[in-house]
Amino acid sequence: MYKSIEIDEKIFQDAVKFYGTIFNIPPLASKIYAYLLFDYDKVGIPFDEFVEVFSASKSSVSTSISLLLNAELIIDHNKMDERKRYFFINDGYKKIRFEKIVQKMKDELKLLDDLDRFKKNHNGYDEKIEAYKALLNKNIINIQESLNKL
Repeated sequence: MYKSIEIDEKIFQDAVKFYGTIFNIPPLASKIYAYLLFDYDKVGIPFDEFVEVFSASKSSVSTSISLLLNAELIIDHNKMDERKRYFFINDGYKKIRFEKIVQKMKDELKLLDDLDRFKKNHNGYDEKIEAYKALLNKNIINIQESLNKL
């Protein structure tokens, strides 16, 4: 029987729920992601272990793994002497995730600036929008400074 890592059931369930919501992924994909969080030694988890641990079909596991790989949430490696693929959390994803957040904030700022320019042609000024734009700018700077440290 497989189970190459030790997991805490409560933390696992909390992680499944949290990441399923945050990443907007189906339950099995969320379980695979949460399971990989417990691979502290980075030994990697083989495909067959997911099939057995989650009592899921190979096709369901394959679909979930493809989704996670495409979303860059996980990565895979083959060990030199084996055909098996081993799966790992993509540690680089934290940086990718925040880069996407920054891009969304920049996109929203541009849209707000465009609306602002249009509104000024119609004698409008909104103090709350200006405060919101300042908040966006401040967060973009904070996140980018932190990303540079990663």
